[in-house]
Amino acid sequence: MYADRFWKKNWDAGVEDLEAHEFETTFAKLIEPIFKDMPEKTAMGYLGVDVSFGELDKRANQFADMLIKNGFEKGDVVGINLPNIPQYVITVIGTLRAGCIVSGVSPLLSAEQIKYQLNDLGGTGKKIALVTLDAIFAGHIVKIAGDIPQLKLVVTTSVASFLPKIKQFLGKLLKKIPTGKVTPLPGITVLDYHKNVFRDYADALVDTDLTPDDIGWIQYTGGTTGDPKGAMLSHRNGCHNVLSIGRWLGWAKGEGVLLSGFPFFHIAGLTVCESAIFMGWTQVLVPNPRDTDHICAEMEKYKPTNMANVPSLYQMLLENPKFKAMDHTTLGTVISAAAPFPKESQMELEDIIGEGKLLELYGMTETSPVATMNPSKGKKKLGTVGLPFLNTDIKLVDPGSGEEVPVGEPGEICVKGPLVMQGYLNKPEATRDAIDEDGYMHTGDVAIMDEDGFLKIVDRTKDMIIVGGFKVFSSKVEDVISDHPAVGLMALIGEPNPDRPGSEIVKAYIQKSPDFTFDGTEDDLKADIIKFAKEKCSPYEVPKRIELIDEIPLTAVGKIDKKVLRT
Repeated sequence: MYADRFWKKNWDAGVEDLEAHEFETTFAKLIEPIFKDMPEKTAMGYLGVDVSFGELDKRANQFADMLIKNGFEKGDVVGINLPNIPQYVITVIGTLRAGCIVSGVSPLLSAEQIKYQLNDLGGTGKKIALVTLDAIFAGHIVKIAGDIPQLKLVVTTSVASFLPKIKQFLGKLLKKIPTGKVTPLPGITVLDYHKNVFRDYADALVDTDLTPDDIGWIQYTGGTTGDPKGAMLSHRNGCHNVLSIGRWLGWAKGEGVLLSGFPFFHIAGLTVCESAIFMGWTQVLVPNPRDTDHICAEMEKYKPTNMANVPSLYQMLLENPKFKAMDHTTLGTVISAAAPFPKESQMELEDIIGEGKLLELYGMTETSPVATMNPSKGKKKLGTVGLPFLNTDIKLVDPGSGEEVPVGEPGEICVKGPLVMQGYLNKPEATRDAIDEDGYMHTGDVAIMDEDGFLKIVDRTKDMIIVGGFKVFSSKVEDVISDHPAVGLMALIGEPNPDRPGSEIVKAYIQKSPDFTFDGTEDDLKADIIKFAKEKCSPYEVPKRIELIDEIPLTAVGKIDKKVLRT
C-alpha cells in the first residue's frame, strides 16, 4: 500500500531523493568548504557579539587539539552541558573533528540525572569529557564527579565569556549572570574554556580517521517511560538529515539568517544549528527562549529569514505586542516541530507573519530527527506534519497486530531509511523492540495519512485514552477544544474510571488565554467549555473533568509535559 511512496508526487518541483554518495561522508568533511569560502561572514550573533566563521573554525580546531592532547581518542564522548551560547557550537565541531562523539546534556538536569547520563555514556569504557557552566560545576558537578569513573576531563565556561569585559563585570555585579567557583577535582583535569583552551592549544585542522558509519552523536530521549535512552546517530544519519533539510527548503548557501529557540541539547535544535553551519548562514543564538522581548530585539537587529521553534514559543511570541507590531516582510519559512500546534494558533501566527510561511514537520531523536515535512513552496496543509522526507519509507500499522492500516485510518508511524538511528546505547533489547527485522523504526506516534500522503499526528500510543472500548486520540481533541476562546494551552490525559475497570475518564488541563474575559464563575466556564466540546466531538471524546491551572507544565524544550500532569 505504501510501497510506491505515492506521496512523492506532492513534493515541490525539483525535489528528489539524495544520491547515496552525497551523504556517504562525515559532518566534519561536509562543512569544510564553508570555512574556506566565507571566513569573514558572521556565523553567530550572541548578545551583541558577532562571531565569524573564521573564528568559529579556529576555536573548534583548538578544542579538537585540546581533546587529543588530553588523551581523547576516536569514539570517546564529550557531554555538552550548556545553554545556546557560542561555546556549544564550537564544542560540537571540535568534538567531531577530533573523532569523538557529541552528547547534549541539558543544563536543566539535576545532579543525579547528569550522573546517570555520563555513567551510561561511559558504560562501554569510553573516556568522558564534560563541558559545563561554572555555576553548574559548583552546584552539581563537584557533588557527583567522584561517582563517574570514566569522567576524565571537565571544561568550564560562563554564559558571559564571549562578552566584553565590562559587560561581564556588570552582569556579575548585578547578578544577571549565574556564576560558581571552579575548584580542582581529584583525578580529573579541569580547564577553563577561554583561559586554557583558547590560549594553550593549536588552531590547525586535525585529521582523524572517521567514516560515515562512525557514531557522531548520542542524544538522549526524554525518558517518558523508564530511564532516558541514548540514541546512537552515525555521521551518515546526521549528514543525510542536514543535506535533506537544505534540499527540501531550497536554502541557498550564504544567503540566510536563522533564529531558533530550540535548545542545542535537543536533537531538533542541534540539527537546525548544524544545518545553518553547513549552509553558511548567520544564526542568532537565544540562550533564554522564554525571554520574548530579547527575541524581538534580535529579530529587529538581524532580520532573520527563517525561524525554528516549538509551538509553545510561538504561542508566547503571539502574546508579545512587540512581535505582533513587527514588520515580518523579510521573514520566510517558519518551522514548527517537536509538539502539536493547535490549528487556531497556526492561523493566528500566519495572520501576523504572512500566509503560507508556517511549516510543520515531524521527527524524533531516533530519526536524526526529521522524518516528514510540509512542502516549502507548494501546497501545505495546516494541522498536518507534511509528507515523508527524502529517501524515507513510511508505513502506518495497527499498534496491536502490526498490520498495515488503510489510508485514512489511524496507525503507528514506522520509518525506514538512512535517517534511522543505529540503536540505543547499552540497550540491545530496547533497540530490538524499536527497530523491526525489516529496518522500520516504530515511533510510538499514531497518525492518519490522507490520500495525498500528508500525515496528521493524533496521539502517542501511550497517550491514547480508552473510553468504553473507544480510542480517544488526545491531540485531535486538544486541537478541537483549543478553538474555544478561553483556551490558551491545554492537555488531555486519561484517568482510571473507578466505576468501569479497564476504561478511562477524559480529563482536560487548561491554561486560560490571557486575552480572555468571562463574567461567570470558574464552574460556569468549565461548563461552557464542555458544552463547546459536545458540539464538536463525539460523546466519548468530551472531557468529563476540567481543571483550570495557572501554567501548563512544559519540558526543557517547551513540549507540554503530560508526565507531570499524571503524577
